[in-house]
Amino acid sequence: MADGLGLAEVRAALAEDRAAEDVTTRLLGPAAERPAAGRFVAEGRFVAAGLPVAASAFRELEPAACLDASVAEGAWVDPGALLATVRGSARALLAGERVALNFLQHLSGVATATRRAVEAVAGTGATITHTRKTTPGLRAVELYAVHVGGGVVNRASLADAVLWKDNHWALLDASGMSLARALTALPPGLGVMVEVETDAQLDTALAAGVRHVLADNQPPERIAAWVRRAGPGVTIEASGGITPDNARAYAEAGATRVSIGALTHSAPAAPISFELALHS
Repeated sequence: MADGLGLAEVRAALAEDRAAEDVTTRLLGPAAERPAAGRFVAEGRFVAAGLPVAASAFRELEPAACLDASVAEGAWVDPGALLATVRGSARALLAGERVALNFLQHLSGVATATRRAVEAVAGTGATITHTRKTTPGLRAVELYAVHVGGGVVNRASLADAVLWKDNHWALLDASGMSLARALTALPPGLGVMVEVETDAQLDTALAAGVRHVLADNQPPERIAAWVRRAGPGVTIEASGGITPDNARAYAEAGATRVSIGALTHSAPAAPISFELALHS
């Protein structure tokens, strides 16, 4: 995990929770400053992700707080497994508990969904990737979790690459401009992906030199037909309504990439508990 990744998100979450103003723990007075340890324990089977982000939540509240991971990022864990132990004052641990758990549960859920999709397409040569259907403000950490789960990082923002979609086609048709002419203004070094919905759009994209085609909301048999039509050297990315359960059908149809919005927008939170213990 790159230095600083997740720190801005953690700070925003702590501010949202007003963690430094925990009125409940303040009622304990000096007892809240007692040294304590907290244990993150798995309550189901999932892929662990987000432990470095959880550690940042506690360090922001108490620089001396320390989280020791018991499992590696990206490892499958079973019910009852100890994920990590965090040590610090009871005040810091109670104040950061919810934010740390929120990140750990969500990012582990994203990594688990991704790993299931990756395992589903194993042996086909296809890779699993994400879309931009991410939680506002959390894209960087969610894409990190996709990576931890074994997915490949795709276009992460509007500035990263050209993605020509249906509404761009509509504007193009209204303007009377050709796709090939529009692409002549492409900034150097940027990749190009063009979404196609018909054979005619596919042919237009190929004639314009496009080598990465996005087939959105198409059945596997249409993907297979377009793979044959495009020929070698063209990446066909399948997207739209794909889940870890049906991803293999698209991979076997010949899709080079399978992008799944559900990895980030619908991944169930991993079941994790936090147990606090005081030190004498």
